[in-house]
Amino acid sequence: MLDSKHTFKSIGLESQGSSPASAPCIMVIFGASGDLTKRLLVPALYNLACDGLLCDNFAVIGVAITEMDTAEFRSRMSSDQDGIRKFHTRKNFDEAVWDKLVSRIHYQTTHFDQLEDFVRLRDKVAELDKAMHTEGNVLFYFATAPSFFGQLCENLHHAGFKQGKGWQRIIMEKPFGSDLASARRLNQAVLKHWSEKQIYRIDHYLGKETVQNLLAFRFSNGMFEPLWNRNFIDSIQFNVSEEVDVGTRGGYYVGAGVLRDMMQNHMFQMLSYLCMEPPASFAPDPIRDEKAKLLSSVRVYKAQQVAENFVRGQYGPSYDDSGTMVKPGYRQATNVDPQSAIETFAAGKFYIDNWRWEGVPIYLRSGKALWKRGTEIVVEFKKAPQAIFSGTTV
Repeated sequence: MLDSKHTFKSIGLESQGSSPASAPCIMVIFGASGDLTKRLLVPALYNLACDGLLCDNFAVIGVAITEMDTAEFRSRMSSDQDGIRKFHTRKNFDEAVWDKLVSRIHYQTTHFDQLEDFVRLRDKVAELDKAMHTEGNVLFYFATAPSFFGQLCENLHHAGFKQGKGWQRIIMEKPFGSDLASARRLNQAVLKHWSEKQIYRIDHYLGKETVQNLLAFRFSNGMFEPLWNRNFIDSIQFNVSEEVDVGTRGGYYVGAGVLRDMMQNHMFQMLSYLCMEPPASFAPDPIRDEKAKLLSSVRVYKAQQVAENFVRGQYGPSYDDSGTMVKPGYRQATNVDPQSAIETFAAGKFYIDNWRWEGVPIYLRSGKALWKRGTEIVVEFKKAPQAIFSGTTV
């Protein structure tokens, strides 16, 4: 069993000290007032700084429509209750490292539909580039809903960001569209002004220790590979539990639900890593090709089969002994329809129709507001013959 709390090696907890520092650049985070920034992006930057992997010629500009200044944004990111001290993953918190990092974090209110705000942002980037000697390199991180991706790319282009002397790169967070047609429309909008080599479509879940360990777990252990098939494995289970509820993200979650938010991307990434055929090399393209082959083999259910193999649910409100609500349910969350049928929990049984995995059930489960937080993968091997143990308590 692989468990996110018991991993083989964690870069975030123990640096190897052998990797070079990052290139000089300014990182512009769109959607910086959201959960992704405080829960994942800023802790990731803090880990890089702790491990000596973050260049001194580096700065961050948080961008969102929320009205606040740099001092307030830094205060939010530094908060004990809802900032770096809560979400960092180190054994001990290093105040000196954080003080140095947070001094390089800035904020600018920007409305995504107003070109003049992007012109002001360009001027801010130019100012920091001169002060921090970042060589004109700019990394744009889209931690927003995908409906903004095309608009952001358009305004960045018209504001003149492509005219810099350094490189410009764009990272786009999942989900990338809601179906194939919308994903194609997004690609057309994004590639209208920016080249493919500048675009990085990512799933932040691939940065988790559990997921990073999957390839090494599978392909560096000669003991497992001969057994990694339907002849020896009885079932596979993927469980992703979240203690947090939807909170203030009801507006986003209503268009996603746990099936789109977790299963179709995060959990299918883990599934493909665990079950794909060995790639020709660990270069990006061969790994992508094998993942695509695996995902194309996942059985597509008919409507009746979906009902037979899936369950969905929502978390409800919590009450104390006197009957007073102490924690709202999903339907009581901000920006959620009281009659919403969007699922916050789902469990499903899948099959992969290829020679390696034919007939092996694969279970995916995920939900919010559960009793624990964790990511685990359980690979259950077929039981050995019990004849020699008959009549015993074994």
